[in-house]
Amino acid sequence: MEPTVSADGLDIRRFGHDDLPRIRQTIIDLHAAAAGPDRDDDFKKKFPWFVDHWGGNPAFACVIAYEGDEAMGFAYGAPAVEGREWWREHLDEAPKKAVTFSYSELAVHPKWRKQGVADKLSRALLEERPEDLAVLLVDVEHPRVQALYEDWGFRKVGERRPFADSPLYAVMLAELPLV
Repeated sequence: MEPTVSADGLDIRRFGHDDLPRIRQTIIDLHAAAAGPDRDDDFKKKFPWFVDHWGGNPAFACVIAYEGDEAMGFAYGAPAVEGREWWREHLDEAPKKAVTFSYSELAVHPKWRKQGVADKLSRALLEERPEDLAVLLVDVEHPRVQALYEDWGFRKVGERRPFADSPLYAVMLAELPLV
C-alpha cells in the first residue's frame, strides 16, 4: 500500500494486510524499543502473535512514522466484526451508530517521544475510517496514557481483562472522526 501522509512534516506511511510480511519486524522492533530493554514481561514475548493476529485480518490498517528510513512509531488496528462489539457490555445504552474500529496498538520509539508523534499516528490511523466509533484498551496502571487518549476524545466506559493472564484494562471509546 504505502501512500504517504504528511502530518506537520512527519512522514507517515499507510500499510495494510498484504504489507505485513515486509513491516512485521519493524513493528516488533519498535514495540520492543518502546517497552524498553529492562521490561521482560509476557506481553512483550507474546507481541509477535498479536501482530500476526491483527495483521491476518484482511482489513488490517497500520501507519508507521519515519524520519528518513528510520521508523519512529506505529499504530494499527482493524474493524470490529459488526454485531460483536464487545465494548457494548460496558454501556447501559449503546450508541445508535456503532460500527467500530478496534485500535489495537500504538508505540513510539523513546527517541521520538514527547514530540507529538503518538497524536499524529493516531490521527493518521483514524482520520479516514468509515466506522462510527473507535475502541481501545489501556492498562489501568498507566493513567498518563489513559489521559492522553482522553485528550484525543476517548472516554473510559469500563474495565476488562481480555485474557486470564493479562492486566486489567480501561475500555475506551471515541466517536469518529476524532476532534
